[in-house]
Amino acid sequence: MLDGFYEKISLLTNSHVPAVIISIALMLLMGFLGTRVTKLLRLPNVTAYILIGIVLGPFCLDLVPDYVVEGMDFISDIALAFIAFSVGEYFRFSTLKKNGSKVVVITLFEALLATVLVFVLCFFILKLGMAFSIILAALASATAPASTLMTIRQTKAHGDFVDTLFSVVALDDVVGLLAYSVAVSIALATLGNGFSAGDVLLPIAWNIMMIALGIGGGFLLKFLMAKRSTDNRLIVSVAFLFALCGVGAAVNVSPLLACMAMGTVYINISGDDKLFKQLNYFSPPILLLFFVKSGIGFRLDSLVSAEGSLGGVPLLVVGVLYFVVRLVGKYAGAFAGCAIVKKDKRVRNYLGMALAPQAGVAIGLAALGARVLGGSTGEMLETIVLSSSILYELVGPALAKLSLYLSCSYGERAEALERAAAGESPPSPEKPPTREEEVAALKERLQAIQKEISVKEYARSPEEEAFLEATEPFDEEISTGSEYNRRKFINKR
Repeated sequence: MLDGFYEKISLLTNSHVPAVIISIALMLLMGFLGTRVTKLLRLPNVTAYILIGIVLGPFCLDLVPDYVVEGMDFISDIALAFIAFSVGEYFRFSTLKKNGSKVVVITLFEALLATVLVFVLCFFILKLGMAFSIILAALASATAPASTLMTIRQTKAHGDFVDTLFSVVALDDVVGLLAYSVAVSIALATLGNGFSAGDVLLPIAWNIMMIALGIGGGFLLKFLMAKRSTDNRLIVSVAFLFALCGVGAAVNVSPLLACMAMGTVYINISGDDKLFKQLNYFSPPILLLFFVKSGIGFRLDSLVSAEGSLGGVPLLVVGVLYFVVRLVGKYAGAFAGCAIVKKDKRVRNYLGMALAPQAGVAIGLAALGARVLGGSTGEMLETIVLSSSILYELVGPALAKLSLYLSCSYGERAEALERAAAGESPPSPEKPPTREEEVAALKERLQAIQKEISVKEYARSPEEEAFLEATEPFDEEISTGSEYNRRKFINKR
């Protein structure tokens, strides 16, 4: 729609810079306006950003040139670095120690079962090929913590269910990132000239190196943050994140694990959550551009057209099946893991519902996976993850809130459970006080106020103070004497 306008500006200035700046401003403004609508519907901002991207994309209004979208590929790495670093804040050792090995078992079951079921669906049932199937299966393990954590904060939920959920969400993306790293290595080997151990081990070695860099960055960041101003803290931390992104891009490895490791080390050795809050104020425009760009790249025609198919299977069918099978895997895996470690039935029955949302990390990994697969196959992978992420973000918060309610993690039901655990009886309803009781309480309150007030505090001159000192014996006599003495003193005065 604006192609002619952009071309005229580019010819006039002999540069694409004005078009790029205007496009970014349009993406930011439209993304903000989209959140005004989703806020009324009580949906997360991520949903608004993706939908706005679709509207701005080539299949609706076509307001952003292709060369702008292609030139913004770097924004995916930077946005994922911020997401991974913020996830590290919730990876607190103090929280994980409360549930210990139980959380590890639950996380492995819910993440890997979803991966296995999606792989079986794609490779053995739909016959979609090894590279595509294994990357999509690895993406199925990732969970979006933002929606779930936002719901917990809004409801002020607490208890064993919430503690377990926090720990599982923190570990979940770690498992997802490791699974993705292995999956990409296998995919590259199958797409190349054959499969060899080096093709798998070398990327794993690079990931281990990135994790080591992230750990070292966490310690160094803690040292550099001491006694720094707010501006300098922000500058240094952003520089570290960008550096890890650059190193990852140089060795063709995602910086996610490194950034998560840096955030984890920093929060555990410093306990400083202010840095994460400062970055949260800085990162929203970057995350907005990332999600809007992902929406612009959404291949709506491939999803709904008859020609859009993968291995002869319509892409819409693949997306719907992926959506359903991943949900089943998450719920069944969480249920089985909780049953093995003998978690309470309220945690066992409803934990899987709170793990439904998928955005952020999964979308970013899909963008990286699309580069690996390349061509139309890569675009289809990103389309499936994007379309399912929209559905997950629509139903995920509702499922998370329902799971918190059914597990009695907030409200009157949570209070009743706490009283029962403490052996306390439920409070009996209080009767409203009678009029006589109200009058008696008011009299007691007035008498207490009179005793608290010192008459000397209200003296305004030396003469008044002298007079009050002179009357103290008489005041004492009045307070201890009979009614006759009080009347006699009043008559004297």
